Amino acid sequence: MLKSLKARHEKLSDTHHQLAILGETIPMGTEPHAFTQKLREAGLYPLVPTQIEIFQVNVGKMCNQVCKHCHVDAGPDRKEIMTRDTMQQCLDALKKTTAHTVDLTGGAPEMNPDFRWFVEELSALGKKIIVRCNLTIIVANAKYHDLPDFFKKHRIEVVSSLPYFSAAKTDSQRGEGVFEKSIKALKMLNAVGYGIKDSGLTLNLVYNPAGAFLPADQQSLENEFRKKLRDGFEIEFNNLFAITNLPVSRFLEYLLASGNYENYMEKIIAAYNPVAASNVMCRNTVSIGWDGFLYDCDFNQMLELKVTTPTSQHVSTWDTHALAAREIVVNQHCFGCTAGAGSSCGGTTA
Repeated sequence: MLKSLKARHEKLSDTHHQLAILGETIPMGTEPHAFTQKLREAGLYPLVPTQIEIFQVNVGKMCNQVCKHCHVDAGPDRKEIMTRDTMQQCLDALKKTTAHTVDLTGGAPEMNPDFRWFVEELSALGKKIIVRCNLTIIVANAKYHDLPDFFKKHRIEVVSSLPYFSAAKTDSQRGEGVFEKSIKALKMLNAVGYGIKDSGLTLNLVYNPAGAFLPADQQSLENEFRKKLRDGFEIEFNNLFAITNLPVSRFLEYLLASGNYENYMEKIIAAYNPVAASNVMCRNTVSIGWDGFLYDCDFNQMLELKVTTPTSQHVSTWDTHALAAREIVVNQHCFGCTAGAGSSCGGTTA
């Protein structure tokens, strides 16, 4: 099984090394601060929040899968897990805001031993809850088989990655047997109502390109996925989100190892869209790491680029006013979120 960059003691497990590559190894003719310049041209610099609507909480880097493109560098060998004390600090901070949604991610968030307690507490606050479920966790072990019912009980929106509607492409990105397990899990979710019309139980799929290219049109992909999954497996879902892979962690490793790094950077820079830039997810989201530190987005979290509010960089010192007025940290990887139709955790942005 593929191990995480950290377990392999790879240089790229060091975020400073990743940032050095992003800052120095850029396409010919591109300025080191090209993204900042693009924002200036669009009248968007400094980039600032619109409002804080979403808490995206990474409850741990432990995962039952080791995907080749993972920007979190998650896997079974990652032991970083959010404690219940930090979860309580998240709950306390949430009460100080008007945020309406909590987006739980990982790793496989369900592997955190306090995951269900946290969901129950969030549910009691009346917040919309999103869980980014990799699907295979549902069938990985008997203790997870009831997750569809648990999700249904709390009206959780399930967002699940499915690289393709065939085994070959899915397994090449996520590991042998992942497609078959994912199909089984999707059937279990459908069986309790997820993805079924008028059930009120939302099941959204996520598509990430398997190589060094941008995703195709989101609506076209959704139509194709719907037909193939319905005809081949009698599976239903609500929406498909097309997300661009950012040059971070294991996807950055792939780009460098395959000789595609500069070409990929050229693609995302050339595809820059100012409309997508104005709607990037960091403008209405705060990302909270497993250890409670605060970031503008999940990608900045993985590069350890903390928020620019010196007195409120940890959830225990949450300051809504300061965070709402902060300047968002940007770097070359941000071109990935602003390429073409844009990319966010909720799909396209333009």
